Amino acid sequence: MSDPNIDPIPPSLDPGEQVLAEESSRIDEQDSWVRKYSIFVSLLLTSAIIALAFLALRQGTETSFKIRLTEAIFGLIALIILFNVYTVRQEILIKRLRSQLAEKHSQFYTLRNLSMMDSLTGLYNRRFAEQRLAAEVARSERNGQPLGVLLLDLSNFKQINETYTRAAGDQVLQDFAARLTRVIRGSDLAVRLEADEFLILLPECTADQLKRVLGRLSPLEVDWHGQKIPVTFTAAWKQYELGERPEDFLARAELALTAAKHTIKSPHVETLTL
Repeated sequence: MSDPNIDPIPPSLDPGEQVLAEESSRIDEQDSWVRKYSIFVSLLLTSAIIALAFLALRQGTETSFKIRLTEAIFGLIALIILFNVYTVRQEILIKRLRSQLAEKHSQFYTLRNLSMMDSLTGLYNRRFAEQRLAAEVARSERNGQPLGVLLLDLSNFKQINETYTRAAGDQVLQDFAARLTRVIRGSDLAVRLEADEFLILLPECTADQLKRVLGRLSPLEVDWHGQKIPVTFTAAWKQYELGERPEDFLARAELALTAAKHTIKSPHVETLTL
C-alpha cells in the first residue's frame, strides 16, 4: 500500500457503516439520559432529606413526629442507595454495549478493508480505486490541481506463467507490486486492476514527475529459483480534464493503454518496454 498514514477507506455510504453509526448514537443517547436522570433523582432525594431534617429540627421535641421524620429520612436514603445500584447496573450494561459495538466496528472495517484489497499483492483492488478516483476527481475540480492516472500492463505475462509456472507468475506480480509501492509518493495510490494490469493514481502530479516515477520502475528482474525473469511492461497515462466524470477519465486511460500496446508512440501515450 502506498502510505499507512492515509485513511485506507474513505467515508462512504455503506449501509453497514450507517447502521453502526446509528447504534453508536443510540448508546450515547442512552448513556447521556442515564447520567442526567441519575443526577436529577439524586439531587431530588437529597433535597428531600435536607428538607425533612430541617423540618425535624423546627418541630421541637415531639418524639412521635421526630420518629416518623427519621423513618422518612432513612427511607429516602435507602431509595438513594437503590437508585445508585440501578445506575451502576445501567452503566455496566452501557459499557458492555460499547465493547460489543467496538468489536463490531473492528470486524466491519477489517472485512471492508479486505474486500478492497488484492490478497496476492497487498495493493488495493479496482473497487477501491474507483472510490478513491471519484474523491480525487472531486478534489481536482475544487482546487484545479492536476490529477494523473498511470496504467501499467505487464508484457508477456502469460508466457511467464507457461514457462516458469503459475507460482513464478505470482512472484512476478508480488515483486512488481512491491516496486510500485516503493517508487510512488505518499499521496499516490497503487492498485492492481486486473490479473497483470496495474494503476497508479497520481494527485497533483505533472507529466515530468510521472516520467520520473516510470524511470524508477525499471529495470526489474525477479529471481525464481536461480533464474532471472526480466519484467517488462507497457505504460499509458492520462491527465484529468475538468468536467470529466471519473468513469470516463478511467475509460480514457484504459483506451490509451490498449492503444499503447499496438503503437510505438503517440502524443499522449508513454509506451515503455524496459
